Amino acid sequence: MSTNTTRYPQLEVDLKKFRHNIDSVVKLCQDKGIDVAGVIKGFHAIPEMVKEFDNSDCKYIATSRMEQIIDSKNAGCKKPFFLIRVPMLSEIEDLVKYVEYSLNSELTVLDKINAECQKQGKRHGVVLMSDLGDLREGFWDVDEMVKAASYVENQLECVDLMGIGTNLGCYGSIKATPAKMNELIGIAEKIEAVIGRKLDIISGGATTSAAMVFDGTIPERINHLRIGEGIILAHDYGALFGVNADFLNQDVFTLKAEIIEVKDKPSHPVGELSFDCFGHVQTYVDRGIRRRALAALGKVDFGDSDMLIPRNDKLEILGSSSDHLILDIENCKDDIHVGDIIEFDLCYATMVYATSSKNIHIVVK
Repeated sequence: MSTNTTRYPQLEVDLKKFRHNIDSVVKLCQDKGIDVAGVIKGFHAIPEMVKEFDNSDCKYIATSRMEQIIDSKNAGCKKPFFLIRVPMLSEIEDLVKYVEYSLNSELTVLDKINAECQKQGKRHGVVLMSDLGDLREGFWDVDEMVKAASYVENQLECVDLMGIGTNLGCYGSIKATPAKMNELIGIAEKIEAVIGRKLDIISGGATTSAAMVFDGTIPERINHLRIGEGIILAHDYGALFGVNADFLNQDVFTLKAEIIEVKDKPSHPVGELSFDCFGHVQTYVDRGIRRRALAALGKVDFGDSDMLIPRNDKLEILGSSSDHLILDIENCKDDIHVGDIIEFDLCYATMVYATSSKNIHIVVK
């Protein structure tokens, strides 16, 4: 992390606002009997932010990246970790060494986890994933999943069957609904009938499912959620899911960029159109001569410029190249000059890029 607050582009992190979001969402979930795994992958495990999760009432910390777990453990994090991407066979040794729980969908992987646990003299908890239609990870056939659960319960000496879970919305855009949650609960009950006990965890998904906590529609037996964006940014609740999250801070992150050029230019490129630097053919609207500004950051820093959210609603994002953000400032041309700093809010996609960019200076306050 940088201590130089004059280097740009810069990503400023407000830990107090972040902690408010953690405490608020965790309390809301706990009131409904739901444990929260705070997901750190979206901000690439910025140590100060991971520490806020570790010091909070979150029951678990979660990420899809083994390196982030190892770094966080080595930094002193005490909470149990969930690996929320199905483990690679090549990382099972580290999984057993560093991680308490993981999401799983392959018997081959589960067998290797058990063997490694025996080798290291440890136990490991697993949550079996059910694919309810989003077509990412998970068992598709319910009978196969029930058999797998019975196998883990009765045949794997060092692997504990903690429960089952699902993921919705991350690939197939399938909406997390009470009906989907009840479908998951139905699968859990089939497994419970076979193994003769209640499962400890029924994990209803991520931020997409957390929206049901806000509107009170999440079924009672869902007792575990893996929440990242819904704590870190709290942008999607209102923007995508139509639920009121006004009590949460949506400005934990502030992306700051410096203006490096301000000029009047045509709004349509001049010459024969071809491909941009990423091989795309773009379309442009001719609006005549307008005041434009360049900011010193680009696609390699934030991904898609259309997903940046300017705090100055008078400026318009026109596009970007690898290292330049192109802005229309016609409606605020007297207010923006070379050397000025402009600010943006982030959504999940831009946060993932910005927190991983080596060219953006992260300042934690």
